[in-house]
Amino acid sequence: MSRKRRVFEIDMPDEPAAEPPADFPAGKDEREQRRGPMATAINETAESTRDRARLEAQIRAENDALAQEHVRLKRAGLITDMIPLDAIDTRKLIRDRAPGADYELAELVESIRDIGLSNPIRVEPAGDGRYELIQGWRRLSAYRQLLEETGDAEAWGRIPAGIAARGDELESLYRRMVDENLVRKDISFAEMAQLALHYAMDPMTEEHDPEKAVAILFKSAGYQKRSYIRSFIRLMESLGETLMYAPEIPRALGLALSQRLDEVPGTAAAIRAELKDWDTRSIKDELEILRRYAGQGGDEDAAKPAPRAHAPTVPAGKARTTFQIERPQGSAKCTAANGRLEIRLPRDFTAVDRRRLEAAVRAMLESLD
Repeated sequence: MSRKRRVFEIDMPDEPAAEPPADFPAGKDEREQRRGPMATAINETAESTRDRARLEAQIRAENDALAQEHVRLKRAGLITDMIPLDAIDTRKLIRDRAPGADYELAELVESIRDIGLSNPIRVEPAGDGRYELIQGWRRLSAYRQLLEETGDAEAWGRIPAGIAARGDELESLYRRMVDENLVRKDISFAEMAQLALHYAMDPMTEEHDPEKAVAILFKSAGYQKRSYIRSFIRLMESLGETLMYAPEIPRALGLALSQRLDEVPGTAAAIRAELKDWDTRSIKDELEILRRYAGQGGDEDAAKPAPRAHAPTVPAGKARTTFQIERPQGSAKCTAANGRLEIRLPRDFTAVDRRRLEAAVRAMLESLD
């Protein structure tokens, strides 16, 4: 008996069915699926390396920009820090303040004590954790006085300072100091003339003539003012070491006295003789003597210098000899003038034993006889 075969009817769709969507990971395609796990891992690692390289390059660019900005601000003296007072040296620049009492320093000390320092000093790194003062001699002096008076190192042992980048030429540093101080009404012609003399004698500068140094240092001053400074140079060359109150000399007196020094031989020697060993004189005493010799006093006869046994007359003159001698410590700048011999060398002569120093100077003087 044969079985009867069953027939099933199947309805076929008119269009082929769409393929089921492949469940691929995000960002991957079928080719990556076919690469296998190892190839995929390598590709992901490469992409990660490229992303990290791009990020590192971006960070380096930002760091370079920050470094350049830091150097710019530092060169401008806008990077400030609290610097220990005993880490600050004052040897690089010769200040335009005459030695002696600074009668206005007390006012500055009280101002800083009451309201603090409104304008930081300016220094540059000198190596080994030390700094060289560029601007702010009186502010630094005020802090040192406050530290000495109070003994409070926490409050006055450090001073706010703008740290400038090293490399500025010495002439630029002198110009900055001069321009800063020219705005002060109390800077005297004697102090400006003394600065020109010091600049010419500085072994690190190139100009040896103080009158030419005036043109370098005081470019921002007018012609007439530079002329007055040159007249005071003559006065400071002849009497600078004798005078106790040179900054107090008025302009008119200084100009008249400078002219008298040129016209009347022996005037400088006579003034030095009269002021010799008179350490108790006042400002008024000194100015009265200078006025008398300048022809501004009441006794004209007293203005005529007379030779004295204890003070031989030294002929006046503008002669000056300058030269340099190379030494292991640097270049020694020597200036020989009428009645004066100066040697400037970047060396601390106070560290030399006094007896050795005295013997060396005596031998030098004896060799000149």
